Amino acid sequence: MSLSIRQYKETDRTAWNNYVLSHTDGTIFHLTHWKEVVEQTFGHKSLYLIAEKTVSDSECSIVGILPLFHIKSFMFGNYLVSVPFAELGGPLSDSIEITHQLLNKAKTLSSENRTDYLELRNRIPLDGYATKNLYYNFRREISPDLDTNMKAIPRKSRASVRNGIKKGLVSEAGHYLANEHYAIMAKSYHSLGTPIFPKKFFDNFLNIFKDMVQIFLIRTGDNTPVAAVMTFFFKDQVVPYWAGSIFEYRNLSPNDFMYWELMRYGCENGYKIFDYGRSKKGTGSFSFKRHWGFEPVQLAYQYHLNQIDEVPNLSPNNPKYKKKIEIWRKMPHFATKIIGPPIAKFLC
Repeated sequence: MSLSIRQYKETDRTAWNNYVLSHTDGTIFHLTHWKEVVEQTFGHKSLYLIAEKTVSDSECSIVGILPLFHIKSFMFGNYLVSVPFAELGGPLSDSIEITHQLLNKAKTLSSENRTDYLELRNRIPLDGYATKNLYYNFRREISPDLDTNMKAIPRKSRASVRNGIKKGLVSEAGHYLANEHYAIMAKSYHSLGTPIFPKKFFDNFLNIFKDMVQIFLIRTGDNTPVAAVMTFFFKDQVVPYWAGSIFEYRNLSPNDFMYWELMRYGCENGYKIFDYGRSKKGTGSFSFKRHWGFEPVQLAYQYHLNQIDEVPNLSPNNPKYKKKIEIWRKMPHFATKIIGPPIAKFLC
């Protein structure tokens, strides 16, 4: 087999996405849709790689891919990452030998671009790379029986779901909820001490992913929006991703109710997997997902160090960011919506 590694071209879009969809380990984050959102929102440079074999004199077929972005920031460093703003990335291929060839090319690009490091967001670790054990994924099968799904939720969280139902919370879904989703996200991020992304980021997800993404919004009985989540639907999976809630309404259990509504939607529409996404151990979201009966599975965020000696730590849990987070929380909310997006551009 004649194998070559080359960079992605726009004419590869359909073949690339078909490869992702057919590959067992393909994720929503590997699709070129994610590439388009990042490029159109932030202008970061993509360096997507394709491994292909020659089938005939006039035909080649894809046997591996590696999505990469070059992120360059004065505050957060200069690096290649697969994939930014995503839980997962890394190489997909037909064999471990092809994976190594893709990664060798990525390391060459890292060196040519004088980056500090190459980051791979893998589900399963690869040999020979420094690994940071920070994030855990939570996923579980969705039963085709709605009552079985409810009973699978541990007692305390199940009581919170029923509290939301009893308090009159209601859900609705649609792209038209984009403004309310963003307002909730901005307020929620502020309370966490995290800069908010620009609204254009979320609008681009809706415009580019189309029917693969949906906004779910939770309201009180008097029509007040209290929680919202942007959710992806990929293969047989429900993947809630960008979520927020209003702290002042926590007594209504809006988060528990919202995720139950998502699970109910998945059950009624034939989805098989509920993917709760990633969380860092020791955080509130990690505990929340554990209390829903989901078991954490460690993700392998791996690094090829190029011009630095230690694995980078850009996590908000890093003690050096503690004071900055507290200052951010005390800033006026309107100011964080102005100052936040230029910073969030590099919070990958």
